[in-house]
Amino acid sequence: MSPVTIDDVEAAAKRLAGTDIVQRTPVERSRSLSDRCGADVRLKMEHLQRTGSFKTRGAYNAISRTIDGGGAGPGEPAVERVVAASAGNHAQGVALAAADAGIDATIVMPESAPAAKIEATRGYGAQVVLRGSAFPEAMAHAQTLVGDPGTRFVHAFDDPDVVAGQGTLGLEMLDQVPAVDTVLVPVGGGGLAGGVATAIKARAPETRVVGVQTEGAATLSESLAAGELVTRDQPDTIADGIATGGLSDLTFGLLDKHLDDVVVVSDDDVASAILLLLERAKQMVEGAGATAAAALLNDDARDGLDLTGETVVPLLCGGNIDVTTLKEVVTHALVDRHQLIELSVRIDDTPGTMGEISTLIGAERANIRTVRHERSRPDLPVGDADLVFEVETNGPAHVDRVLNAVREAGYEVEWTTQEG
Repeated sequence: MSPVTIDDVEAAAKRLAGTDIVQRTPVERSRSLSDRCGADVRLKMEHLQRTGSFKTRGAYNAISRTIDGGGAGPGEPAVERVVAASAGNHAQGVALAAADAGIDATIVMPESAPAAKIEATRGYGAQVVLRGSAFPEAMAHAQTLVGDPGTRFVHAFDDPDVVAGQGTLGLEMLDQVPAVDTVLVPVGGGGLAGGVATAIKARAPETRVVGVQTEGAATLSESLAAGELVTRDQPDTIADGIATGGLSDLTFGLLDKHLDDVVVVSDDDVASAILLLLERAKQMVEGAGATAAAALLNDDARDGLDLTGETVVPLLCGGNIDVTTLKEVVTHALVDRHQLIELSVRIDDTPGTMGEISTLIGAERANIRTVRHERSRPDLPVGDADLVFEVETNGPAHVDRVLNAVREAGYEVEWTTQEG
């Protein structure tokens, strides 16, 4: 018998119906993604949960079921404290669910966890311990804190109660989009994907469920290919919420049984999805939350799935993006679109020349971010210098106008993106 069944998911849904800390999140159609794919794309806005992710579903189900049962196990004392390890979103879900239950929470997070997620977890009342450079190290330390009576470890994905709670997202989505053909779900440790796939295959077996991972954390596809669990000690992806380093026997078994397909996308795809969702859907989504939508922007993944004419639902499972990551994503996009460039202008190193060239660039309505004066390059003739301007433009056509203006004034100019 499966360790998580549709009965478990439906029981979790009844528990969640009794609390206001888990919301019913909306579904909205994305015209941009629909046009891109030739499909009817509906976005499941799970990032609009109070904690910014689906994780509260599983955390609440696990904690409330434990408390209702009277203890962490038969004959054990009532639970007074929970411990968890998390890269950020599970941390907030456990902290909020514990506060709602009136018990203490200690959360171990990697030192690399985004500052916004650390502060939010503390804000929900949990004690936060920072340990290790990645999630596996935080997990190892958290497991050393569970020896005291009355303490329950709430694993982010290797816990049937947590997985059943995450599966309620699948039931909710089916209620909102009953005619869905394909559901795209991000995969880290597999708790969300395992729960959602369990629910969907029990209630709508004809619906295709596709897991999505990033290249730097593709442990599911590697595990399926190997026929056994494959882990990574240092997963490398901007989608920090799915950088768990591997699955568990529990979630791997569920995904092997219920998933129809797995696709892998790049961090560039994820960055593009974050920006598209921000610009077109007006939704702020983190890397892990945008991973499912990224599969619709990856040509190989989209063509391999053949979504034409289907109703497709990507699960936007998290919205807790770190400001530093958002800045990197936006900068990358500006460079890619030639809206942020470097102009290198060769000049006679005389007073007033920098001002003259700056005026030329400004007259074309381009914005100068920075400028540096280089006199020490080995190829520079005596008395010459290079002025290197970092310039914001409106795109390729605007770049051409700026270049022409500088060249027509008699200057030799080259340009590159910041990435070369």
